[in-house]
Amino acid sequence: MADLDPDEFRKLGHAVVDWVAAYREGLPERPVRPDVAPGWVRAQLPTALPEEPGGLAALLGDVDRAVVPATTHWQHPGFHGFFPANASLHSLLGDILSGGLGVQGMLWSTSPAATEVEQVLLDGMAAALGLDPGFTFAGGGGGVIQDSASSASLVALLAALHRSSPGWRETGVDGTERVYVTAETHSSLAKAVRVAGLGARALRVVDPLPGSLAMSPSALAAAIEADITAGLRPVLVCPTVGTTGTGAVDPVREVAEVARPHGTWVHVDAAWAGVAALCPELRWVVDGAELADSFVTDAHKWLLTAFDASLLWVRDVRALPAALSITPEYLRNTASESGEVVDYRDWQVPLGRRFRALKLWAVLHGVGLSGLREHVRGHVALAAELAGWVRAEPGFALAAPPSLALVCLRADTGDPAADDAASRAVLEHVNASGAALLTHTLVDGRYTIRVAIGSVATERAHVVDLWERLRGARALVRQP
Repeated sequence: MADLDPDEFRKLGHAVVDWVAAYREGLPERPVRPDVAPGWVRAQLPTALPEEPGGLAALLGDVDRAVVPATTHWQHPGFHGFFPANASLHSLLGDILSGGLGVQGMLWSTSPAATEVEQVLLDGMAAALGLDPGFTFAGGGGGVIQDSASSASLVALLAALHRSSPGWRETGVDGTERVYVTAETHSSLAKAVRVAGLGARALRVVDPLPGSLAMSPSALAAAIEADITAGLRPVLVCPTVGTTGTGAVDPVREVAEVARPHGTWVHVDAAWAGVAALCPELRWVVDGAELADSFVTDAHKWLLTAFDASLLWVRDVRALPAALSITPEYLRNTASESGEVVDYRDWQVPLGRRFRALKLWAVLHGVGLSGLREHVRGHVALAAELAGWVRAEPGFALAAPPSLALVCLRADTGDPAADDAASRAVLEHVNASGAALLTHTLVDGRYTIRVAIGSVATERAHVVDLWERLRGARALVRQP
C-alpha cells in the first residue's frame, strides 16, 4: 500500500485545516454539551469496518454526522466545567509538526532533537515560572513532559519509594509505606498509591487548617510522628496548589519544613494553578517549591497547549532513572552508556514517547511569554469580577474564597437545609440552556457550583452572559 504522496497530502491537509477552522469559528453557536443518549454514536456508525478506502470526504462526513453532535465542546467559550483544556490553534500547528516528524523519542539516540528541545524548553519554563534553579538540568535536576499530572504523581511516588527503600525494586513494598494528602487532593494520588501496590491503607488524609480547606502543617507533623512511632515509613507528602474542587492552596513551605527532616519526598501538585507563576504578581503559587523534591504543572490546562503536556520537574536528575530504568540489550547504545545524555524513557512509565515539546514551543513562538501572561491575567480578572457580583447579589453566596480563575458559589435561600437543592437546580438550569457548562463539588458537605474560567475563546461578554443565566435560574428557584 502506498502512502499519500506530498501533493495529495497538501490537498487533504488543507481540507482538514479548513474543517478545524470552520468548527472553531462556529463553536459559539453550538450547545456546549450534547443531548444524546448512551449508544447514540454507535448507532450512527456501521458495524463493519471499511474493507475498501472511502477517502477523506467520507471520514469528514462521519465526523460531522456522528462525532460533532455527540461531542462536549471543551473549546467553547461557555465551557466552565472542570478546568480548561486550552487546545489553541497555535498548539495544533506544533502537533502537526510533531506528527509529521513521526519520531519515537524514547532514547536520546532515537531522536536527539526531541530530547534536547524538551530539555531546553523545560529549563526555560522553570526560569519563566520562577522555580528554583535546582530544578533545571544545569542545577542538578531537570524537567520532563508527562502525559498528565496523574502520571507525574505516579513517577514521583515511585522515585520516593526508591529513595525511602532502594531494595523495593527487587522485593516490592512491605506495607509500612505511608503517603500524606488532604481530602481536597486530586484522586490521582489515591490511584498512584494503588498502582504502586501500596494499598488504600497507605494513604493518610491530613486534617485541614481550622476554617480552611488547606493542609494543616501541625496535623501533618502529628500524623508523621505517630506513623514513625508505629514503625511506619513516611514516603511522600503531596501539597496541592489549586485543588480541583475549590482551588485550595496548601502551605507548601510549611508542609515541606515538616516533611524534609524525615526524608519524606515532597511532591507539589500545581497542575492547574502553577502556570499562573508566569505573572510576577501571582508568583506566590510557587512559594516554598524550592524546598520540594518535585513540582508539576499542566501546559494543557491553562497554557494554550493541546492535551497532553504536563510539565514535571525533579530536583535530582538521577531520581527518576534510579527508580524506573530497565535496560534490555536492544536498548543499549553508545550515547546512553556515555552518561552524557538524557534518555526520557527512564523518566516515565511507558517506553515510547511523542515529541510533545513542539506543541508548547509552537505556542511560545506564536504568542510569547507576554501573551501567556495576558491570557492568565485576563481570566483571573474575570473571576474576580464574577466573585464581586456574587458577593453583592442577594440569593447567592461564595462557598469558598475565589482562587485565581475559579469561583465556587451556592444558592443562598436563607435556609441552609434548602440551599443544596436550590444550588443543584440553578446548575442544571444553566447547563440545560446549552450556552454554558458548569460542574459541582462539595464544600463542607454542601453542594457547590464551580465556575472555572479559562477557555481560549472566553471573553468578558461570555462571563456576563453566564452571570445573567445564573441570576435568571436563581429567580426560578422557589424560596422556602
